[in-house]
Amino acid sequence: MIEQKPAGRLILGAALYAATCLNAVAQTPKNPHSGEKIGTVEQVYDGALLPDDAVATFRNIDRLFPTRVVKAGGRPSELPRSEKQLVNVSFKIGDESYDLHDFMALDSITALLVLKDGKIAYETYQRGNTEDTRWMSMSVAKSITSTLTGIAIKDGLISGLDAQVVDYVPALEGSAYDGVTVRDVLMMSSGVKWNETYTDPGSDRRALLKAQISQEPGSAMKLMASLPRAAEPGTVNTYSTGETQVLGEIVRGAIRKPLSEYLSEKIWRPAGMESDATWWLDSPDGVEIGGSGISATLRDYGRFGLFFLNEAKVDGISALPDGWVAEASQPTKLKNGETLDYGYMWWTGWTEPSINDKAFAAIGIHGQNIYINPAKNVVIVTFGAQSKPTGKEPIDPLEFFDAVAEELN
Repeated sequence: MIEQKPAGRLILGAALYAATCLNAVAQTPKNPHSGEKIGTVEQVYDGALLPDDAVATFRNIDRLFPTRVVKAGGRPSELPRSEKQLVNVSFKIGDESYDLHDFMALDSITALLVLKDGKIAYETYQRGNTEDTRWMSMSVAKSITSTLTGIAIKDGLISGLDAQVVDYVPALEGSAYDGVTVRDVLMMSSGVKWNETYTDPGSDRRALLKAQISQEPGSAMKLMASLPRAAEPGTVNTYSTGETQVLGEIVRGAIRKPLSEYLSEKIWRPAGMESDATWWLDSPDGVEIGGSGISATLRDYGRFGLFFLNEAKVDGISALPDGWVAEASQPTKLKNGETLDYGYMWWTGWTEPSINDKAFAAIGIHGQNIYINPAKNVVIVTFGAQSKPTGKEPIDPLEFFDAVAEELN
């Protein structure tokens, strides 16, 4: 049996943990799966959970760390059923043929939502998940933090993409982040040395996880400030979850309020989310984890996809700077002119159809996806429970998403 431990294998301390639990009981929205036994956060990143244990853990991540609630507005936007429903879809990868059922089974998908023209063309919940299930985002949260950055720029709270990181995060003054801009961080091109290997206990990514487990205020920025520079800012792209924690600290320093509150104010309520979400904190009542830890329902992830697809417009006015969606979601360029197949913490398409349609995606380990295809007005969301953080997707999800978009076109 998997032992339930609130913060990985580390117990925060009796008094601190008791206070955290009381706070969580008072604030955290009801979880229909809260009685399940779950694994530890280290097992999540090690890829060391059996299938049922992984499912239970991924829909209970608000029990792994203290969280802050992202409040919904109480007036959910409608997601009507489309007259044209997706029944199945067939596609080929090389000489192999697949369909929707293969994708669900082989890629360990536990929920799938397909929106066409803002209407539900397909929706299914597997492995005991329901419409009320809140599932982990993992790195899908990076794209949400990136969007909050754009909104803070539009609000005049961040001076622009060329703003200096240390102007908003004083803890990084004198570190390798001196001279790094907000744009550099959004493109993961700060030049700061980083090893993202999830399953390597000695990697920088696992060091950041240990800082999170410690629940000591400021420990994440202490780690980021200790890292050496490997290249000049803006010249090399290195995928780094640490970079998204820095981005979260930039936004927090600019808005001077919790990211969860800003997310509720600027996206969750205006976009008409149906349910409250939760977001991991670096310490009790601390800063949100910029690169992971959001837990939300399938339809609300879909609503976020629609919100971004529609230029973050509310009553005809965009919450984002002019041109942000196109700039953030398409290939970017380093200072040397090299093109990156990566936007502002959004993954750009890598298959021929997705490139042609300028489709892009928010992607998280273990099979989390929000795919957005502006040419065909399609948004697809998946919950995944794959056995390892990466490398265990027999079917490239973009191949499936492209086929679905074409089928519904």
